[in-house]
Amino acid sequence: MINIISTLDTLPVWAPVLLVLLVLWSTVWKGLALWKSARLSHKKWFIILLVVNTVGILEIIYIYFVAKKYSVETVEGK
Repeated sequence: MINIISTLDTLPVWAPVLLVLLVLWSTVWKGLALWKSARLSHKKWFIILLVVNTVGILEIIYIYFVAKKYSVETVEGK
């Protein structure tokens, strides 16, 4: 069994910073893509984007290639 604490001690100093940056990057893109898919009522895309983690790649593809084809219609109140 590998001792996790000794493994973490051998990581470079920049590794935690990179991890935090990747988490922030992924969270921002995931939030934008989930918001767009919810607004466009793309339930299947919403579930896929929620479950699959691709560090923002799938989210960027959805936002710039799939969601651009659709628009949200708003109804103004009387």
